[in-house]
Amino acid sequence: MGFIKKYKIEIVILLFILTAYLLLRTLSLLQIPIFTDEAIYLRWAQIAKNDASWRFISLTDGKQPLFIWLTIVAMRFIDDPLVAGRLVSVAAGIGTMAGLFFLGREAFKNRWIGILSAGLYALFPFALVYDRMALYDTLVGAFSVWGIYLTILLARSMQLDKAFMLGFVAGAAVLNKTNGFFTIYLLPLALILINYKVKDVKPQLLRFTGLCLLVVVMTYGFYSILRLSPFFYIINEKNSIFFYPIEEWIKHPLAYFPANFSAFMDWLFRYVGLPILVLIISSFIVSKTYIREKIYLLLLFIIPFMGFALDGKTVYPRYIFPMTLSLLPLAAYTLVILYKRLPLKKWFIVLILAFFYWILTIFLILYNFSGSPIPSSDKSQYLTAWPSGVGIHEINNYIENQARTKKVFLASEGTFGLLPYAFELKFYKNPNVTVKGYWPIESEPPVDLLVSAQKNDTYIVFYQDCSVCEGVGLAPPSWPLTKIMQTKRIEAGSYITLYKVGKR
Repeated sequence: MGFIKKYKIEIVILLFILTAYLLLRTLSLLQIPIFTDEAIYLRWAQIAKNDASWRFISLTDGKQPLFIWLTIVAMRFIDDPLVAGRLVSVAAGIGTMAGLFFLGREAFKNRWIGILSAGLYALFPFALVYDRMALYDTLVGAFSVWGIYLTILLARSMQLDKAFMLGFVAGAAVLNKTNGFFTIYLLPLALILINYKVKDVKPQLLRFTGLCLLVVVMTYGFYSILRLSPFFYIINEKNSIFFYPIEEWIKHPLAYFPANFSAFMDWLFRYVGLPILVLIISSFIVSKTYIREKIYLLLLFIIPFMGFALDGKTVYPRYIFPMTLSLLPLAAYTLVILYKRLPLKKWFIVLILAFFYWILTIFLILYNFSGSPIPSSDKSQYLTAWPSGVGIHEINNYIENQARTKKVFLASEGTFGLLPYAFELKFYKNPNVTVKGYWPIESEPPVDLLVSAQKNDTYIVFYQDCSVCEGVGLAPPSWPLTKIMQTKRIEAGSYITLYKVGKR
């Protein structure tokens, strides 16, 4: 009770931040329709939940399984797969926020910097988008933040228990996604935090090196669990789609850097915003204390940022999300220092100017996603173009109604991805609905589709483009189809269309 009485103001503020976070993350959780990657991950989790032999199913596409495993747990309590997957990200975001509190408090020995760091995350537009999606990236961010916090503790304390804790976090991180290896790759940066003023620093450096080696061994020990699956080798094959192998990269080390760097900077300014970036930079100006900690946190952003820009082959905004989290304590540091130096009225003016862009962006993300200032590549994937599941909900409802009293065959353009997985997620327990994907699409319909149409109501959904199609989401003109419903996406000339297959 004494602890609660002593820190009652801080506890009330943290509870307010947590409440604001939960409201922002769960308000209209299903506003954005299911998107391609979500459909894939959720279908994997659904399959693995019902068949233990497929616990490593994500490795068939080179993806680590931890997010899938957590989604399986959520699916045991929540019937809607999309809600279950997205709530895993909401929970991971709470973990990130808690980690930022401890990180800010430990790095700068100030609990208010920790509280503000957590508050910044609750309002962070980047986090608002990804904490509401059934994707790996929020979980990546959580492990990243806790890895940074424990690394600082390890460098300052040189204690074995901190090394073990860091090893567990890093191990879990690499079971979730390959970029979890940054936790150990960036361990040498923590040398900047070592106390070099002691009489004999060499034993400290040797001890720190030994503890870091323990962390590395533990991390690879966790990672070796994936070798239990015969699909382990696919991870490297998948990584090569998004990043250049070293032997290929050295042939053109700077060829793609300008384009990647330009895109990353655009995403950074859109998601972080100029006012907060000014606060981050100002942390080095407003006070000269904790300069090593500030440099460390900044390098944790710069090095992965530049590494991805140099080596990225296929890049998306979510790749830079985890690395931006180390910047939030720097912005919180500036705000706390300014609070101590400025009159309250002027500090509130700074606060309003700093957060006006974020508040506007939050409002638009929640109520007008397509009109928000976030990167166009994210809006395209999640709402306006073919990777988005716009129209899927309406098609599911229509098929569900048709299948109440009769057998229905539901076909889709594509065999992997948004379709047929979004339909399989919905109808896997419905004995009246058979779902099947087709690819490639030819000028003549598949024979079994026509055979099905002779026996049962048979439908097919088009949502992409193909060489013989009339457009994005439109069927080949030679197929015997009747249009049932069509949803036009925001992107010009893009549709998702449900057709009924006619008899021949």
